[in-house]
Amino acid sequence: MPSTQEDPLLTSARREMIVTLCIWLIAMIWTIGVSVTWGYGRDPATLKYVLGFPDWIFWGVIVPWATSTVVSAVFAMGFMQDAPLGDEEELRVDS
Repeated sequence: MPSTQEDPLLTSARREMIVTLCIWLIAMIWTIGVSVTWGYGRDPATLKYVLGFPDWIFWGVIVPWATSTVVSAVFAMGFMQDAPLGDEEELRVDS
């Protein structure tokens, strides 16, 4: 009778995919929200610069991308783990 238990490697991969998708979704919602709110229909006289970028670009694009990069790196180096794939079979070459 076949086992109905899911492979631990698949469980781990699914969990990592969900975390990655959530990071991406949060960054996308933040980017679109800030860019639409602060970027469109704005009087150019009110434009301010942060580190040489227009404020809506800095807060709507630079900050979420940099944050996503840092969070992804921390997740990849701190929480993701290598998992054994099973015993390696010897390659047999028939002469």
